Amino acid sequence: METNPQMQTGPAAPAEPLTHPCRPRSRSPPRCWVRSNPYQTNLLRDGVRRYLQLPADQTVLILHAKVAQKSYGNEKRFFCPPPCVYLSGPGWKLKQEQMKARDPGDAGFRVCGYMGLDSMGSSLMETQKLSFEEQPDAKGFGCAKALYISDADKRKHFRLVLKLFFSNGQEIGTFHSKLIKVISKPSQKKQSLKNTDPEAQTWQPLTQPPLPAVCISPGSKVSLFNRLRSQTVSTRYLSVEGGAFIASARQWAAFTLHLANEHCTRSEFPLREGYIRYGSVVQLVCTATGITLPPLIIRKVMKQYAMLDVDEPISQLHKCAFQFQGSDRMYLCLSTEKVIQFQCGAVNSPQASPCPKEANRELLNDGSCWTIIGTETVEYTFSESLACIREPVSPVPLITALQLTGGGDVAMLEVQGEYFHAHLKVWFGDVEAETMYRSPKSLMCVVPDVSAFGSDWRWLRYPITVPLLLIRDDGLIYSSSFTFTYTPEQSFIPGQQVLSDVPQDSDRLLDSIHQEFTRTNFHLFMQS
Repeated sequence: METNPQMQTGPAAPAEPLTHPCRPRSRSPPRCWVRSNPYQTNLLRDGVRRYLQLPADQTVLILHAKVAQKSYGNEKRFFCPPPCVYLSGPGWKLKQEQMKARDPGDAGFRVCGYMGLDSMGSSLMETQKLSFEEQPDAKGFGCAKALYISDADKRKHFRLVLKLFFSNGQEIGTFHSKLIKVISKPSQKKQSLKNTDPEAQTWQPLTQPPLPAVCISPGSKVSLFNRLRSQTVSTRYLSVEGGAFIASARQWAAFTLHLANEHCTRSEFPLREGYIRYGSVVQLVCTATGITLPPLIIRKVMKQYAMLDVDEPISQLHKCAFQFQGSDRMYLCLSTEKVIQFQCGAVNSPQASPCPKEANRELLNDGSCWTIIGTETVEYTFSESLACIREPVSPVPLITALQLTGGGDVAMLEVQGEYFHAHLKVWFGDVEAETMYRSPKSLMCVVPDVSAFGSDWRWLRYPITVPLLLIRDDGLIYSSSFTFTYTPEQSFIPGQQVLSDVPQDSDRLLDSIHQEFTRTNFHLFMQS
């Protein structure tokens, strides 16, 4: 028996398990199970099959810092590192070819955009225009170098808003960054455990999320930059190009900061709780290429000196140095656009000079002093290959988790995430599922029977793994990193002889096999 929420006087009742698709609990706004008509589904299914064979995805990747320093008065403290946008995937070129075919007289269909803070509304006065240039790897790259937040803005957190257009004026969509924390200046106080940065929640929703903290945890993404003589024009960012580390003036890379472990291989790093302290041995792994620097000891820098006896937690925008482990005062350093690394037989890194008065300090040069800051990444992927649409692709839904309910002939899957709406349907590979919209963070669907994936399902001996897709009513595809796997009964193992002759009572036998096959034998996998 359901309880009217308006009549409840005590604590909220626990959610009733959804065990049958004909009994959805009524909420506001009204919800219903939705499935396309058979003709439309068959047409769409053929297109989805072509997409799965050759995905024509369009990806928008936004990289930005976790914190931003506030500007006071007339000063403009531009965000450092500057927010960057990458456009990748074969779908961009396909879309431009489709637009040229419809409008052969138009000279070009370049992608352009504007980026600003989320409080600016639709005004473009305080936004920065982005012009995308094609890189050698065919990705489009744009950078907003002149964004800042003034002291008139009293918020403690904000988001960046990216609006993309084609050069003919057609809107592509609106995309948001993750939450950014506003700080007045880098913290000089010794940090405590309460300021650690939990990595458990990688996506922060729009409504009152847990706030990013100032300390840095193992496995966090960071950026490193060097600013000679505190001049903005001399800023160089640690990056990777052509398989080598460089100091770039225009592009920066995100690095995963791991605590090094001598018992692990170079590509394996155990997950650690807590936070990273000065004096720890760390390794920097480029998130885009996987290239790794040798083990480094991270040191705090104060007035051009590396402090050898400091073990406090590392904070955002702290100045630090990276000493090569096992070396005699050798530090990671830049020289113009080159990053000097310690390698046997290679050019030596500059040596630090010991302090004559204090043995716990080493004097560094300007190129060995780096500023560390946490970074965030948000990725939006969609494909217009099934339909030539003129509506914006946003909001682009993001799947964050899956929850399986029930089993047997009625297995339900709750899709959790952000930016859901009533015009989305869940697809298991090329099979559409009955879908019910519950809220902007939740979709419920009926798991399709395994027989929908082929005629040989009755004698299946191996698991079937299918990708999970969200498809809009007009055919716009939103892919995800999630898959769904049907697993046969354990008694059906590879190598077991397949029945050569079907017995007379095969219907009863096949029904029993089907019941065993579908009875709670579902497993969910998330690809990292």
